[in-house]
Amino acid sequence: MGGSSPCASCKLLRRRCAKDCVFAPYFPSDDPQKFAMVHKVFGASNVSKMLQELPVHQRADAVSSLVYEANARVRDPVYGCVGAISYLQNQVSQLQMQLAVAQAEILCIQMQQDPPAASFPTQIDHHQDHDRSLLLSCSNINPQLLAAGFASSSSNAIQDPLKKESLWT
Repeated sequence: MGGSSPCASCKLLRRRCAKDCVFAPYFPSDDPQKFAMVHKVFGASNVSKMLQELPVHQRADAVSSLVYEANARVRDPVYGCVGAISYLQNQVSQLQMQLAVAQAEILCIQMQQDPPAASFPTQIDHHQDHDRSLLLSCSNINPQLLAAGFASSSSNAIQDPLKKESLWT
């Protein structure tokens, strides 16, 4: 920067902000927490080396990733952002299960209301047997029990890191 206001990193490190400061474009003086978090987790010299090894057009994305990982690592020192990813994957899996149960319920209701008519006499017995077994299996579905089973089976995986505070700040 070289001007009157040093970047957040130079301010924190109490040094003069040079004209070619590698941190200045990515850690403005009005957001000191951003660099403080990255510095706490990775260290200023490591971040400086990482940024200098990257082409200029990739540095902003790298800084965003470092900030995200640093925030996640401070919230969850063991898992970091992997904990958040695991939590979200678990949530997607639960929602897919709930969707499958809902689709099965819809199919069962449709089968009970509109049994398909057989078009050829040779296929009547086959369709009727299939419809009977489908209706029997539909009558045995307990969606509340299935949903409760899916929810409880994965609730003790990893704590919800997103409820504490947003990782994107």
